Amino acid sequence: MTAPDPFNLIVIGERISPGYKSAKALIEGGDIAGLQALAVKQAQAGARYIDVHLGMRGANDPAFVTEVIRGLQAAVTTPLSFDFAELKAQEACLRAYDRARAAGELPLVNSITEQHWEFMQLRAIAPFKVIIMASERMEDGLAKSNKTGADIAGTAHRTALRLAKEHGMAMSDIFVDVSVRAIIADTTGMNRSVLDAVRLIRTDPELKGIHIMGALTNIGQQMPPKAVDGSDLKQALENAFLTIAVPYGLDAVMGTPWRGYQPLPEDSHVLKTYRAFLEQSGTNALRVVRKFYRA
Repeated sequence: MTAPDPFNLIVIGERISPGYKSAKALIEGGDIAGLQALAVKQAQAGARYIDVHLGMRGANDPAFVTEVIRGLQAAVTTPLSFDFAELKAQEACLRAYDRARAAGELPLVNSITEQHWEFMQLRAIAPFKVIIMASERMEDGLAKSNKTGADIAGTAHRTALRLAKEHGMAMSDIFVDVSVRAIIADTTGMNRSVLDAVRLIRTDPELKGIHIMGALTNIGQQMPPKAVDGSDLKQALENAFLTIAVPYGLDAVMGTPWRGYQPLPEDSHVLKTYRAFLEQSGTNALRVVRKFYRA
Protein backbone atom coordinates (compact mmCIF):
# COMPACT_ATOMS: atom_id res chain seq x y z
CA MET A 1 0.00 0.00 0.00
CA THR A 2 1.24 3.48 -0.87
CA ALA A 3 1.81 5.64 2.21
CA PRO A 4 0.40 9.19 2.03
CA ASP A 5 3.15 11.64 1.09
CA PRO A 6 2.23 15.29 1.69
CA PHE A 7 5.68 16.27 0.41
CA ASN A 8 4.88 14.72 -3.03
CA LEU A 9 8.44 13.43 -3.30
CA ILE A 10 9.99 11.29 -5.99
CA VAL A 11 11.17 8.40 -3.82
CA ILE A 12 14.02 6.27 -5.14
CA GLY A 13 13.71 3.04 -3.17
CA GLU A 14 17.01 2.24 -1.45
CA ARG A 15 16.39 -1.18 0.09
CA ILE A 16 18.24 -3.36 -2.45
CA SER A 17 21.61 -2.60 -0.92
CA PRO A 18 24.17 -4.48 1.20
CA GLY A 19 23.79 -1.63 3.68
CA TYR A 20 20.69 -3.50 4.89
CA LYS A 21 21.46 -6.86 6.52
CA SER A 22 18.48 -8.65 5.03
CA ALA A 23 19.29 -7.42 1.52
CA LYS A 24 22.98 -8.24 1.98
CA ALA A 25 22.05 -11.86 2.71
CA LEU A 26 19.89 -11.99 -0.42
CA ILE A 27 22.69 -10.55 -2.56
CA GLU A 28 25.38 -12.83 -1.17
CA GLY A 29 23.10 -15.84 -1.52
CA GLY A 30 22.10 -14.97 -5.08
CA ASP A 31 18.45 -15.03 -4.02
CA ILE A 32 16.75 -13.46 -7.03
CA ALA A 33 13.27 -14.30 -5.74
CA GLY A 34 14.04 -12.51 -2.48
CA LEU A 35 15.30 -9.44 -4.33
CA GLN A 36 12.20 -9.50 -6.52
CA ALA A 37 10.00 -9.53 -3.41
CA LEU A 38 11.90 -6.53 -2.05
CA ALA A 39 11.41 -4.68 -5.33
CA VAL A 40 7.69 -5.46 -5.33
CA LYS A 41 7.32 -4.21 -1.75
CA GLN A 42 8.98 -0.91 -2.65
CA ALA A 43 6.95 -0.50 -5.83
CA GLN A 44 3.70 -1.14 -3.98
CA ALA A 45 4.72 1.45 -1.36
CA GLY A 46 5.06 4.11 -4.06
CA ALA A 47 8.72 4.08 -5.15
CA ARG A 48 9.15 5.94 -8.44
CA TYR A 49 12.51 4.24 -9.06
CA ILE A 50 14.14 1.25 -7.44
CA ASP A 51 17.84 1.60 -6.72
CA VAL A 52 20.03 -1.45 -7.31
CA HIS A 53 23.26 -1.57 -5.32
CA LEU A 54 24.95 -4.98 -5.12
CA GLY A 55 28.19 -4.09 -3.34
CA MET A 56 31.34 -6.02 -4.19
CA ARG A 57 29.39 -8.78 -5.89
CA GLY A 58 28.05 -6.23 -8.34
CA ALA A 59 31.56 -4.92 -8.97
CA ASN A 60 33.02 -8.35 -9.67
CA ASP A 61 30.20 -10.35 -11.24
CA PRO A 62 28.61 -8.74 -14.34
CA ALA A 63 26.66 -11.93 -15.04
CA PHE A 64 24.97 -11.66 -11.65
CA VAL A 65 24.23 -7.98 -12.32
CA THR A 66 22.51 -8.95 -15.56
CA GLU A 67 20.53 -11.70 -13.81
CA VAL A 68 19.37 -9.27 -11.10
CA ILE A 69 18.28 -6.55 -13.54
CA ARG A 70 16.31 -9.01 -15.66
CA GLY A 71 14.84 -10.63 -12.57
CA LEU A 72 13.69 -7.34 -11.10
CA GLN A 73 12.12 -6.26 -14.38
CA ALA A 74 10.24 -9.55 -14.51
CA ALA A 75 8.68 -8.63 -11.16
CA VAL A 76 8.02 -4.86 -11.38
CA THR A 77 7.40 -2.21 -14.02
CA THR A 78 9.04 0.52 -11.93
CA PRO A 79 12.16 1.94 -13.63
CA LEU A 80 15.48 1.09 -12.02
CA SER A 81 18.42 3.12 -10.73
CA PHE A 82 21.87 1.59 -11.28
CA ASP A 83 24.03 2.33 -8.25
CA PHE A 84 27.53 1.14 -9.20
CA ALA A 85 30.94 2.81 -9.14
CA GLU A 86 32.27 0.46 -11.83
CA LEU A 87 31.86 1.18 -15.53
CA LYS A 88 31.50 -2.53 -16.42
CA ALA A 89 28.67 -2.98 -13.93
CA GLN A 90 26.84 0.06 -15.30
CA GLU A 91 27.31 -1.28 -18.82
CA ALA A 92 25.87 -4.66 -17.80
CA CYS A 93 22.84 -2.90 -16.32
CA LEU A 94 22.17 -0.86 -19.44
CA ARG A 95 22.50 -3.85 -21.74
CA ALA A 96 20.13 -5.89 -19.57
CA TYR A 97 17.53 -3.16 -18.99
CA ASP A 98 14.37 -3.42 -21.08
CA ARG A 99 12.56 -0.08 -21.38
CA ALA A 100 9.43 -1.81 -22.65
CA ARG A 101 9.08 -3.57 -19.27
CA ALA A 102 9.18 -0.16 -17.57
CA ALA A 103 6.46 1.42 -19.74
CA GLY A 104 9.16 3.12 -21.81
CA GLU A 105 10.77 4.84 -18.81
CA LEU A 106 14.52 5.47 -18.85
CA PRO A 107 16.68 4.09 -16.06
CA LEU A 108 18.78 6.25 -13.74
CA VAL A 109 22.58 6.02 -13.71
CA ASN A 110 23.80 6.73 -10.18
CA SER A 111 26.07 8.62 -10.24
CA ILE A 112 28.00 11.08 -12.39
CA THR A 113 30.72 13.37 -11.01
CA GLU A 114 33.08 15.83 -12.62
CA GLN A 115 36.02 13.55 -11.87
CA HIS A 116 34.23 10.44 -13.17
CA TRP A 117 32.73 11.64 -16.44
CA GLU A 118 33.51 8.37 -18.20
CA PHE A 119 30.04 7.03 -17.36
CA MET A 120 28.65 9.34 -20.00
CA GLN A 121 30.26 7.23 -22.73
CA LEU A 122 27.57 4.68 -21.89
CA ARG A 123 25.11 6.87 -23.77
CA ALA A 124 26.38 5.09 -26.87
CA ILE A 125 24.67 1.93 -25.54
CA ALA A 126 21.33 3.38 -24.46
CA PRO A 127 19.84 6.65 -23.20
CA PHE A 128 19.39 7.17 -19.46
CA LYS A 129 18.70 9.76 -16.82
CA VAL A 130 21.43 10.65 -14.34
CA ILE A 131 22.09 11.40 -10.71
CA ILE A 132 24.99 13.82 -10.35
CA MET A 133 26.94 14.13 -7.12
CA ALA A 134 27.51 17.79 -6.30
CA SER A 135 29.55 17.22 -3.15
CA GLU A 136 32.89 17.40 -5.00
CA ARG A 137 34.31 19.54 -7.78
CA MET A 138 37.33 19.45 -10.05
CA GLU A 139 39.79 22.28 -9.52
CA ASP A 140 43.23 22.49 -11.15
CA GLY A 141 42.93 18.83 -12.09
CA LEU A 142 42.19 17.71 -8.53
CA ALA A 143 38.97 16.61 -6.80
CA LYS A 144 38.03 18.90 -3.91
CA SER A 145 35.20 18.62 -1.41
CA ASN A 146 32.54 21.30 -1.54
CA LYS A 147 32.07 23.01 1.81
CA THR A 148 29.57 25.77 1.10
CA GLY A 149 26.13 25.97 -0.42
CA ALA A 150 27.55 28.14 -3.20
CA ASP A 151 30.20 25.50 -4.00
CA ILE A 152 27.61 22.71 -4.15
CA ALA A 153 25.24 24.80 -6.28
CA GLY A 154 28.09 25.89 -8.53
CA THR A 155 29.08 22.28 -9.19
CA ALA A 156 25.47 21.38 -9.91
CA HIS A 157 25.15 24.31 -12.33
CA ARG A 158 28.36 23.52 -14.19
CA THR A 159 27.71 19.77 -14.42
CA ALA A 160 24.08 20.07 -15.47
CA LEU A 161 24.86 22.57 -18.22
CA ARG A 162 27.64 20.32 -19.48
CA LEU A 163 25.18 17.42 -19.66
CA ALA A 164 22.76 19.61 -21.61
CA LYS A 165 25.41 20.93 -24.00
CA GLU A 166 27.39 17.75 -24.65
CA HIS A 167 24.61 15.17 -24.44
CA GLY A 168 21.40 17.08 -25.08
CA MET A 169 19.95 16.10 -21.72
CA ALA A 170 16.81 17.81 -20.48
CA MET A 171 16.98 19.27 -16.98
CA SER A 172 14.06 17.05 -16.00
CA ASP A 173 16.29 14.02 -16.68
CA ILE A 174 18.93 15.21 -14.19
CA PHE A 175 18.86 14.63 -10.43
CA VAL A 176 21.32 16.58 -8.28
CA ASP A 177 22.35 14.75 -5.10
CA VAL A 178 23.31 17.44 -2.59
CA SER A 179 24.70 14.84 -0.13
CA VAL A 180 22.73 14.94 3.11
CA ARG A 181 25.19 14.66 6.03
CA ALA A 182 25.06 12.87 9.37
CA ILE A 183 24.46 15.43 12.09
CA ILE A 184 26.47 13.54 14.70
CA ALA A 185 29.78 14.47 13.04
CA ASP A 186 28.78 17.78 11.46
CA THR A 187 30.84 20.44 13.20
CA THR A 188 31.41 22.55 10.08
CA GLY A 189 27.84 23.47 9.15
CA MET A 190 27.46 21.04 6.25
CA ASN A 191 23.75 20.53 6.94
CA ARG A 192 23.35 24.28 6.67
CA SER A 193 25.37 24.31 3.44
CA VAL A 194 23.25 21.53 1.93
CA LEU A 195 20.04 23.44 2.66
CA ASP A 196 21.57 26.62 1.22
CA ALA A 197 22.49 24.64 -1.90
CA VAL A 198 18.94 23.37 -2.36
CA ARG A 199 17.64 26.95 -2.33
CA LEU A 200 20.35 28.22 -4.69
CA ILE A 201 19.88 25.39 -7.20
CA ARG A 202 16.10 25.76 -7.25
CA THR A 203 16.34 29.50 -7.93
CA ASP A 204 18.93 29.11 -10.71
CA PRO A 205 17.04 30.06 -13.90
CA GLU A 206 19.32 27.94 -16.09
CA LEU A 207 18.45 24.81 -14.08
CA LYS A 208 14.68 25.12 -14.29
CA GLY A 209 13.07 21.68 -14.08
CA ILE A 210 16.06 19.91 -12.53
CA HIS A 211 15.44 17.49 -9.64
CA ILE A 212 17.16 18.01 -6.28
CA MET A 213 17.61 15.02 -3.98
CA GLY A 214 19.45 13.57 -1.01
CA ALA A 215 19.92 10.22 0.74
CA LEU A 216 17.77 10.69 3.83
CA THR A 217 19.09 7.85 5.98
CA ASN A 218 22.47 9.57 6.21
CA ILE A 219 21.20 12.28 8.54
CA GLY A 220 20.52 10.03 11.54
CA GLN A 221 23.52 7.71 11.26
CA GLN A 222 24.89 6.58 14.65
CA MET A 223 22.17 8.42 16.55
CA PRO A 224 20.18 6.71 19.35
CA PRO A 225 16.83 5.20 18.36
CA LYS A 226 14.66 7.51 20.47
CA ALA A 227 14.47 11.27 20.93
CA VAL A 228 13.96 12.78 24.36
CA ASP A 229 10.25 13.13 23.58
CA GLY A 230 9.99 9.39 22.87
CA SER A 231 9.69 9.70 19.09
CA ASP A 232 11.64 7.64 16.54
CA LEU A 233 14.67 9.93 16.38
CA LYS A 234 16.02 8.91 12.99
CA GLN A 235 12.65 9.15 11.28
CA ALA A 236 11.94 12.46 13.00
CA LEU A 237 15.31 13.83 11.84
CA GLU A 238 14.51 12.84 8.27
CA ASN A 239 11.17 14.61 8.54
CA ALA A 240 12.78 17.67 10.15
CA PHE A 241 15.18 17.94 7.23
CA LEU A 242 12.33 17.56 4.73
CA THR A 243 10.17 20.11 6.57
CA ILE A 244 12.83 22.69 5.80
CA ALA A 245 14.25 21.39 2.52
CA VAL A 246 11.06 20.72 0.53
CA PRO A 247 9.85 24.36 0.64
CA TYR A 248 13.35 25.33 -0.56
CA GLY A 249 12.96 23.05 -3.60
CA LEU A 250 14.03 19.49 -2.72
CA ASP A 251 11.71 17.15 -4.66
CA ALA A 252 13.33 13.71 -4.52
CA VAL A 253 14.94 11.40 -1.98
CA MET A 254 16.85 8.17 -1.83
CA GLY A 255 14.82 6.55 0.91
CA THR A 256 12.44 3.88 2.13
CA PRO A 257 9.05 4.23 0.41
CA TRP A 258 6.99 3.00 3.35
CA ARG A 259 8.53 5.41 5.88
CA GLY A 260 5.59 7.80 5.61
CA TYR A 261 7.43 11.11 5.32
CA GLN A 262 5.50 13.88 7.05
CA PRO A 263 6.14 17.56 7.84
CA LEU A 264 6.72 18.18 11.54
CA PRO A 265 4.77 20.79 13.49
CA GLU A 266 6.77 23.82 14.56
CA ASP A 267 6.52 22.80 18.22
CA SER A 268 8.16 19.41 17.51
CA HIS A 269 11.14 18.90 19.82
CA VAL A 270 13.21 17.38 17.02
CA LEU A 271 12.40 20.15 14.52
CA LYS A 272 13.13 22.91 17.04
CA THR A 273 16.40 21.23 18.01
CA TYR A 274 17.39 20.71 14.38
CA ARG A 275 16.79 24.40 13.65
CA ALA A 276 18.98 25.28 16.64
CA PHE A 277 21.64 22.85 15.41
CA LEU A 278 21.71 24.55 12.01
CA GLU A 279 22.72 27.81 13.66
CA GLN A 280 25.80 26.32 15.33
CA SER A 281 29.24 24.99 14.38
CA GLY A 282 32.11 23.25 16.18
CA THR A 283 31.58 22.04 19.73
CA ASN A 284 28.43 24.15 20.03
CA ALA A 285 26.84 22.02 17.31
CA LEU A 286 27.74 18.85 19.21
CA ARG A 287 26.17 20.26 22.37
CA VAL A 288 22.94 20.81 20.48
CA VAL A 289 23.07 17.26 19.09
CA ARG A 290 22.87 15.90 22.66
CA LYS A 291 19.58 17.75 23.14
CA PHE A 292 17.92 15.47 20.60
CA TYR A 293 18.11 12.56 23.04
CA ARG A 294 18.99 14.01 26.46
CA ALA A 295 16.67 16.04 28.66
